[in-house]
Amino acid sequence: MLTQYAWIAWSVLILTFAAIEVFTLEMTFLMLAFGSLVGLVSGLFGIPWWAQFVVAAVAAIVLILALRPTLMRMLRRGGDSARSGIDAVVGGEAAVMRTVTSSVGRIRLQNGDVWSARLSPMTEQADVPVGGRVLVTGVDGATAVVVPIERSTPRE
Repeated sequence: MLTQYAWIAWSVLILTFAAIEVFTLEMTFLMLAFGSLVGLVSGLFGIPWWAQFVVAAVAAIVLILALRPTLMRMLRRGGDSARSGIDAVVGGEAAVMRTVTSSVGRIRLQNGDVWSARLSPMTEQADVPVGGRVLVTGVDGATAVVVPIERSTPRE
């Protein structure tokens, strides 16, 4: 009787593993689902339930060891390389809108965002006047920490 209705158990396992994979996206449960599919197919050929289990386990292990690393590399390769959040701010240039001192100031980033700013403690300059250019070296809370940009050649 167990062999006769094993396809139901395999179908439930396949759907369960596939559903878990949707939430984890680590390809392990996908390989278990494929292993269960192999177990289901072996059951259609009349193999006893215990042998179906062995075939499914071996297939899942082989898939995890052989196919999963390749799929994970392919999944990571297409990642978005664009910086976002604080990573997009740090290292960017900005124009001074309100004189930047060691405690206050206002800058406009290249993307148009306006931030409060202050000079980095490592800067010897007292302040950067309106229209000056600064480089964002860090972010402290909601305040950009900046250093003045010194230009050796005039802008064209």
